[in-house]
Amino acid sequence: MDVPLGRVRQFTTRRSIGTGPNVAVEPRRDPAPKTGILMLNMGGPEKTADVHDFLLRLFMDRDLIPLPAQKVLAPAIARRRTPRIQAQYEAIGGGSPIKSWTELQGQAMVDHLNKIAPEHGPYKYYIGFRYVHPLTEDTLRLMEADGVQNGIAFTQYPQYSCSTTGSSLNAVYRHYKSTGAKPTINWSVIDRWPLHPGLVEAFAQHIQEELLEFPEEERKDVVILFSAHSLPLQVVNRGDPYPAEVGGTVLAVMEKLKYSHSYRLCWQSKVGPLPWLAPQTDEVIKGLAERGRKNALLVPIAFTSDHIETLYELDHEYAGELGKKVGMKNIRRVKSLNDNPVFTQALADIVLQHLESGKKCTAQLPLRCPLCVNPVCGPMREFFTAQTF
Repeated sequence: MDVPLGRVRQFTTRRSIGTGPNVAVEPRRDPAPKTGILMLNMGGPEKTADVHDFLLRLFMDRDLIPLPAQKVLAPAIARRRTPRIQAQYEAIGGGSPIKSWTELQGQAMVDHLNKIAPEHGPYKYYIGFRYVHPLTEDTLRLMEADGVQNGIAFTQYPQYSCSTTGSSLNAVYRHYKSTGAKPTINWSVIDRWPLHPGLVEAFAQHIQEELLEFPEEERKDVVILFSAHSLPLQVVNRGDPYPAEVGGTVLAVMEKLKYSHSYRLCWQSKVGPLPWLAPQTDEVIKGLAERGRKNALLVPIAFTSDHIETLYELDHEYAGELGKKVGMKNIRRVKSLNDNPVFTQALADIVLQHLESGKKCTAQLPLRCPLCVNPVCGPMREFFTAQTF
């Protein structure tokens, strides 16, 4: 399911004029939010002209992709990949809909919170992307200017990885360290939620709906392929919890479905020659076809809204081109969670549970990967547990 770009623009924070540390902010016309919810994600370019800057920020992020001579290699890789990635975005409508979906999700979450827990309000959602506007750093300045009392850094990745959630939380810490000033916002963090019942229910609901789209005589033969963004093995081998947490979500969803079908967890979006988590989703599709299994259902289990990995990689490359090439009878993709009301209510419930717990974060966040090599990870964890640096 896709959204025409520009159809939804409900970003309710006040707009900043320009970017950077001296950003000018429009005067406030609404009450100061008691609870500001910063929805953290990677983001995606809204138009093809934004692709180069998106890729440059991505490849410059050592939390995500550590490269030798990064300042030299990252710009070269971004320039080389830009034309190909621009063509992919053209194929899905000219840009990523992830911001529009995040705006819809944020507004629905806040509306629900205002109904079920007005005592913690007024609420306001904010968007903090790593690689496209609104950038996390700019949004933090906006939240400070808004007078937010309690800030919740809410990762939109259900399963924690140092390369995704960790990178976003490191960006928050780096911002405050660079200012040299103590935050005026009382920060806490929702750092993972792989087993939340609403998340599990929304995935199970979409799987059941899509299974009905297969011919009845083929339905029992369908293999459910849970596909998640892969990680370099060097990251996994340091103790990154992502593979285990993704696996936990998969098992919870299959338990909800009463293990109605055979299934596998596979990995997509590998970049570069180094070893990554396997098996890769495209190789699994080929292997199934070779072994006579001709019906598959793709589930983007680590993504909560549509973007390039679902709309192009899964839909176009795998369900479209590859499925035909290897002779699959039926290969479909479960629609993303997007504005599913079960899911948006789950977001509100996660926030409320967090507020009522009185905790800064989960018990997992203070623990660095046993073989961590990132010098920022330790101070970031101290920041969110004690807000000192």
